[in-house]
Amino acid sequence: MDGERARALLRRMTAGLPEDLNPITHIAQFPARIASFAEWPSWTPPEVVAAFGSAGVERAWTHQIEAAELAHSGHNVVISTGTASGKSLAYQLPVLSSLSEDDRACALYLSPTKALGADQLRSVSSLDVSGVRPASFDGDTPMAERDWVRAHSRWVFTNPDMLHRGILASHARWARFFKRLSYVVVDECHSYRGVFGSHVALLLRRLRRVARHYGASPVFVLASATTAEPAAFASRLIGADCAAVTEDVSPRGPRTIALWEPPLLEDFSGENGAPVRRSAGAEAGRILAELVIEGARSLAFVRSRLGAELTAIGARRILSEVDSSLTPLVAAYRSGYLPEERRALEADLLAGRLLGVATTNALELGVDIAGLDAVVLAGYPGTLASFWQQSGRAGRSGDSALVVFVARDDPLDTYLVHHPAAILERPVETAVLDPANPYVLAPQLACAAAELPLTTGELDAFGGEAAKTVLDALVSDGVLRRRPSGWYWTSRDRPQHEVDIRGSGGEQIAVVEADSGRMLGTVDPGSACFTVHPGAVYLHQGKSYVVDELDFEAGLAMVHAEAPDWNTQPREVVDIAVRKTVLRKDYGGVSVCLGEVAVTSQVVGYLRRRPSGQVLDHVSLDLPEQVLETRAVWYTISPELLEVCGAPGGAGLLPARVPGALHAAEHAAIGLLPLFATCDRWDIGGVSTAWHEDTGEATVFVHDGHPGGAGFADRGFAAVFPWLDATREAIISCECPTGCPSCVQSPKCGNGNDPLDKAGAVAVLDTVLGALRQHGAQAGHGVDQAAEDSTR
Repeated sequence: MDGERARALLRRMTAGLPEDLNPITHIAQFPARIASFAEWPSWTPPEVVAAFGSAGVERAWTHQIEAAELAHSGHNVVISTGTASGKSLAYQLPVLSSLSEDDRACALYLSPTKALGADQLRSVSSLDVSGVRPASFDGDTPMAERDWVRAHSRWVFTNPDMLHRGILASHARWARFFKRLSYVVVDECHSYRGVFGSHVALLLRRLRRVARHYGASPVFVLASATTAEPAAFASRLIGADCAAVTEDVSPRGPRTIALWEPPLLEDFSGENGAPVRRSAGAEAGRILAELVIEGARSLAFVRSRLGAELTAIGARRILSEVDSSLTPLVAAYRSGYLPEERRALEADLLAGRLLGVATTNALELGVDIAGLDAVVLAGYPGTLASFWQQSGRAGRSGDSALVVFVARDDPLDTYLVHHPAAILERPVETAVLDPANPYVLAPQLACAAAELPLTTGELDAFGGEAAKTVLDALVSDGVLRRRPSGWYWTSRDRPQHEVDIRGSGGEQIAVVEADSGRMLGTVDPGSACFTVHPGAVYLHQGKSYVVDELDFEAGLAMVHAEAPDWNTQPREVVDIAVRKTVLRKDYGGVSVCLGEVAVTSQVVGYLRRRPSGQVLDHVSLDLPEQVLETRAVWYTISPELLEVCGAPGGAGLLPARVPGALHAAEHAAIGLLPLFATCDRWDIGGVSTAWHEDTGEATVFVHDGHPGGAGFADRGFAAVFPWLDATREAIISCECPTGCPSCVQSPKCGNGNDPLDKAGAVAVLDTVLGALRQHGAQAGHGVDQAAEDSTR
C-alpha cells in the first residue's frame, strides 16, 4: 500500500461529510528508511547461517549483529529498536550458535504473552537447527508433554507466570536444565512495568540465584520496543549491568498516521445532559468495516475485552448490510478466551482467512503477522511505547502502512488529537517499576526462601536494607525462620501458587455457563465486582450473557445466555485515609504531597441503561468492601485561597460549587496522568473532597490502583506542574459548555459524574498553578523533564 492508497482509504472513510465535520484533526507522513547491513560474525556456525538463509534472511542488519556480538562475548544486552526491526534474530543468532556448538548448552525464553511465546517457538522451530529441541512449557502445555520438556528440550519457551509457579518452585526437577543454562531471553521487556514489572524484576533475581546454585551464569538478552534509557531500565529489571543497542537501521516503508476525533452525537446527551461523542469503539468498527471492504488486512486495537467484542460486532453488522460474504472475515481476539479459541483465531489471521480483527493489547506483542495494511487504535493505549508498538503492527517487512488513532471521549485522547506533537514528536517514556515495594518484595522473598534458604550475602540483590526489613517482618509473622546460616521457609506448602505476580488480586474468576457447565473465560478478581457482578451483562465472542451469581470463595461467576436490550454500569462508594506523608511541598496556601494511603471501595449497585443512554433503573448490590493499601499524590487548597478561587473580583467559588469543581479537576487529572507516567487510566484512581479529615482542607487525591503502589503517583508528584497545566489545557480546549467525557466526566466514576463543575475545575487549577508558578515549581519542568525527574 503506497501513500496514495492510504490517502484514498482516508477519503473513503470521510466521504460525504462536510468539511467542518471532518473527524481528521491531523495527518502525518513518515518517510521510508533504507536498511544498513553487516556481515555474519566469524563465530557463527555454517549450519546456523544456512538456516537463516533458508528462512529468507541472507544478510543481517547492523543493529542485529551489534547486539548478537555483545551477547556472544558474555555481556548482558538489551536491543531497543522499533517494531519489525528484527529483534528476534539478535537473540536467535547467539543462542542457536551456542546450542549448535555445545550439545550440553540450554536456553530459556520468556515472553509476557502466550501468543508471542508460541509465535517465537514457531520461528525457531522453522529454522530446524539440529539438536536444539525447542519446546513450550506454559499453562497450555499438556501434562503428558511436560516431563519430556524437562528431560530433553534445550530451548524452553515460557512466560514469567510458569517460571514462577512451575519451574523455580520445583527447580530440583530442572537440575539438568539449570546446570547447562547459557542464555536467558527476555522478550518485549518494556511491558514489565508497574506491579507486574516489579514482580518480574524480583523473579529474574530468583532465576539468577537458582542458576548460580547449579553452577550456571547465563547471559541475559533483552528485547524491547523503543523506550527511554533502555540500559538503565534493563539493568534494574535483571539486577545486573546491561549494555544497550538502540540505533535502528532496519528498512521501513512510508507510514501515514491520521488523528481522528469522532463527531458529537446530535439529539443525544449523556449523564447530566452532557454532550457525547460517537464512541471510539463504534467508530473503529466502522473504519474496520471500510478497510475490509477495500481488502486491506487490518487490526483494530480496543482498550477492553468488552470493547473488542462490540467493535467486531459493529464491523460485522455493517458488512452484513453491504455484502454478507464479508462478515466471516471479521472476528474479535482477546485474553480470557480458551487456548483452543486463541490458536484457531491466530491460525486464521496468519493464513489470511481473517481480514479484520478487533483485539485488545493481547496482539500488541503477539503473533508476527506479515502483510498488514492498516492499524486502528480505538483510544490511546496508555503509553507512547504501546502506541508505537501497536502502530508498528502494520507495514511490517518494509511495506507502507496506514495508522488511524481514534480518540475516546476522554480528556487525554482529546488533548492528544489537538496537540499532535505530544504524541508524534515526544520521546517515549521510561518504564516504571519498583522492586523495593514491600507488597511485592515480601511474597517474592518468601518464594526465594522456599526455593533455597536466603543468606545475608544475597540481600543486596533484593534491595539490601529494604529486604532485611521485610525479612524481619516475615520472621515475626512466622512465615520464615531465622537461623545463623540464613532465612528458611517454614511450611511444607510452597508459596508460589499463592503469589499473583500480575497484581490482579489472586486466582482468576472463571465465568461459567450455568446450564451447560461450559467455561466461557476468566476475569481477574480485582475487577470482578465491576464486570461480573450479579445482573451484569457479559459478552463473549459476540454473544451476551447475564450474570446470575458471583462467588469469590469458589472463584466462579455463573451466567446464562440472554440478549437484553440494556447494558449495565456499576456504582461504587470510595473513601481514602492518609497513612503516611512521605514528601510534602508547600506553595503558599497550596500543598502537594506524596504518601501512603488506604482506599476503601465498595460496589453498591448498578444502573441498567438502554443503548441510547436512557436509565431504566438502579439495582442495589451487597458486595464486600475492598481495601487497597497504596501510594497517592494529592494537593490541598487552603480556605483562604478557595474564597478567592478563580475570581478576579475576589468573589471566589460559592461553597456549594467547591465539591463539583474539585471532582471535575480530579477526573481530568486522572485522565492526563498517563501523559507523564507509564500508566493507563485504569491503573489509577482518585478521590476529592471539600474537606478531608486527615488534611483539614479541600483535597484532591490521585492514587495508584495496585497494592503498595506502582510508581505512578511518584511520577505525578515529580511532574505536578506540567501535569496539572496539561489538565487545565485539556478542560479549556473542550468545546462543550458544562463538562463532558472529553474533559471532566469519567467512565469509571462511581458517583455517576455528579457533582461536576467544569468552570469551577478551571478556577481550582488556575489557583493551584498560580501558587506553584509563584513559588517556582514549574522551573525546568516540561513533559520530558518531568519524566526524567522521577527515577523511582
